[in-house]
Order: sequence, then structure tokens, then C-alpha cells
Amino acid sequence: MKLKALITLLFVGFSLLSFGAEPLQTYQPQDDLPKYGKDSVKCVANLSLYREFYKQWKQSGYKNNAINDASKWWSWVFLHCPIASENIYVDGVRMVDFRIKKTKDPELKKQLLDTLMLVYDQRIKYFPLHYRTKQPQIGNILGRKGVDLYEHNPEEYVRVNEILKESIELDKEDASGPVYVYYFRTLTKMAMKGDTDTIAVVEAYDQLSDYIDQNIRKYTEKGNEKEVEEYVNIQGNIENTFEPFAQCTDLVRIYKQKYDVDPNNIDLLKKIVKLLDKKNCIEDPLYFDAIVSLYELEPSPESAYLIGKMMLNQKRYTEAIPYMEDATKMDNPEKVDDALIFLAQTYRAIDNFPMARKYALEAAKVNPGWGKPYAFIGDLYVISANSCGDNDLTKKVAYWAAVDKYNKAKAIEPDMTDEMNELIRRYSPYFPPAEVLFFYNLEEGDTYEIGCWINEKTIIRAAK
Repeated sequence: MKLKALITLLFVGFSLLSFGAEPLQTYQPQDDLPKYGKDSVKCVANLSLYREFYKQWKQSGYKNNAINDASKWWSWVFLHCPIASENIYVDGVRMVDFRIKKTKDPELKKQLLDTLMLVYDQRIKYFPLHYRTKQPQIGNILGRKGVDLYEHNPEEYVRVNEILKESIELDKEDASGPVYVYYFRTLTKMAMKGDTDTIAVVEAYDQLSDYIDQNIRKYTEKGNEKEVEEYVNIQGNIENTFEPFAQCTDLVRIYKQKYDVDPNNIDLLKKIVKLLDKKNCIEDPLYFDAIVSLYELEPSPESAYLIGKMMLNQKRYTEAIPYMEDATKMDNPEKVDDALIFLAQTYRAIDNFPMARKYALEAAKVNPGWGKPYAFIGDLYVISANSCGDNDLTKKVAYWAAVDKYNKAKAIEPDMTDEMNELIRRYSPYFPPAEVLFFYNLEEGDTYEIGCWINEKTIIRAAK
């Protein structure tokens, strides 16, 4: 941007058109100036004056007229000693932004917005490193620049998108939340206007989701609930914006083409699996094909878990077993729990109840506070009750063991109380009646050992 844009930019509304004999219109700042410019005495004096008036304006809550004096001296410093202090650009953004919000003149607003963009550009030019950490800050400044441009003029969404894209490329997961939100919003606008393809939206969603997830994990580990909440909200915002583009047909169309061209691209396969799983597009053959290809190229318990789940859904139980066994080696204990329960369900489906119970108990061991494994075992006992006996007593004793497990499930996980009470109410009438107990010389309250594959001790109870 040409410095001539500063004609209106710095002085309209500041009641000052030039300094001394040098008109602003003809002024061109020079590179490689000393820190305090050619006239260091005047620079230091004017820097002090602008800062003093700026502080007065700030102390008033940005309400009094001290901004006029601050702007006058700030303008001179901005042009004559641009590397004197980074505050020139931090304060300049605040003052120009204030003018933009106050003006009703569209043309003046446009010129002031050009000024605001120039202030950001000059800061990038002269202060590319953070003053304290000495780390690059160009990405951060570009992020602020793009967000401000969008908030003042959303119609420039294409330009905003270019600025924020560069910001994210530089800062990646360290970009600020609003940068992610406005970048994605401008990109979806471009897609709806035909300025870019839907695939750009999908790929940006995948990338931003990774960055946001990284921040949620980071701040969760640090115990910073405020930051976690902020990124969860950002995640929700992007999810809502993405919704019109999240149709399975579109996602499959985009990634099927990529998969057909490069089916051995591990990064692509991971992206396909993650996105289709997240958007619940797992019924499409592409999902299964991608998982299997990924497992063949880069075997992992995580891939095995996904394949096993798919095979369970397809009732390919025997084939699912080795994958689910591999899945139990995952590092995430919560997913290991799930894998063990899925494995237990697989064995139940092929009527191997002892193995089903074995894996359910392993799941309970991994997560001692989880009641589901015991409820699952209770269901196994109900299913096998009739086949485990040959008379009117032994065909009913498994219900004692089943109710024991339902009671244990709700004792471990109180949230399951209502569900377990309903099962107890449903199956307690299947206990042996009192006359059967009398016939077999059994007393309520005594211990009884159930045979068959169950092989557990329980308490004798009569049906009520």
C-alpha cells in the first residue's frame, strides 16, 4: 500500500494537515533509519508527547478528546521514526480502529481502513519478532489484521481469506481462535460464491479440527478450563459453519477420487478414516476400504479397532476377532475398554459365552468404575439359563447369577441404577418358585453353586 494513503488516514479528523514546512502528501519514509530517525531529539520528544496523550485517552476509557493530540504526535512518529517503538503500531491500531467506528462517511471509512491495514503492514516490516521472546510474530499480526478487516468490511472476504490463510500457515496450532473462525467462514463464503471448490472447505475443516483438538488437549492437561471452553466453542462454531458441506455424499465424492488415484497414501487414508468416522459416514464402502488399506500399509491397534467395528456391523464375527484382539493393545484405556467389550460381544454372537465373559471381565479390570461389563455378563447368564439346566430348578438358577451381576453393575456405576432395576424386576420372577426349592430341599438365603459354564456361587432366592 502506498504511503500516500496516509493523507486522509492519519490527519482527517485529527485537525492537522502537515508538520512544519513538510507536507504529508509528499513525505516518503526512508528505510535503514536510525532507531529514532534523522532527528532523534524531535522523535523522542514527539514519542513522549503522543504516549502521554494516549495514556490520558486510555485512562478515560477511550472517551475523552486526548486522542486528537495523541494522534497528532503519533502521526509524526509513525512517519519519521517508525522503529522507535513497537507501541507505535499497537496504539495506532487502537486509534485508527476508533476513528473507523466513529465515522459515518463511507469513503472516509474506506480510507481509514486502508490506514489500519498499513499500520499492520508497517509493524510486520519493522517488528517481525516479538520484543520479549524474540520469536516470529508475523503470523499473529496477520491474524489480527485479517480479523479486523473482516469485522470492518465482511465484503472483502476473499482478501481476508488470503491474509488469514498465511497467518495459519505460519502459526498452525498457535493461531488464535478468531483466526480459525474467520478463515473458515470466509472460505465457506468463497465456496458458496463459486470462488473455490468444496474440497478446499473439507480440507480446511480437517486441518483446523486438528489444530483445535491439539489446543483442547493442551489446555485440558494444563487444567485451564477457560481456554478449553473457548476452544470447544470455536470447535462448535466451525462445526456449524461446516454443516452444509458435511454431507456424506459430498465427502465420499471428494475423497473417493483421491483414494482411487493414490490408494497407498497413508496420510490420505488417515484423513479419510478420521473425517468419515467423525461425520458418521461409516456405511459407505470407501470407509471400510480406507481402513483396510491403512491397516495393511501401517498396522496399528487403532486401525484394527475400526476394522473390527465394521466387521461387527456386517456380522462378520469370526473375521472381526483377530482385529479386536489387536485393538486391545491401544494406548488409550477408554478405547481398550470398548475394544474388550466389542470382543466380548463378538464371542457372544458366536455363542462362545465363556470367552465373552472373559473379555468382559478384562474390560472391568481396565476400568473398575464401569458397570457395563457386569451388566453384559448378567445378560449372558440370562441367555444361557435354559440351556444350562435339565429340570425345573437348574433351568432357572442362572437368573440368580444374572441378578447378582445387575446389582453389582449399579453398585459400581450408580448412573445405571434405573436400567439395572428394570432388568432385576424383569428377571426376578424367573427365579425357582418356593415349591421347587422345597422339592429339592433348598432353603432361601443358603449358598448355591451354579454349574454349567457359569460355575459361580450365589444365594438361593424364591420367585416373588
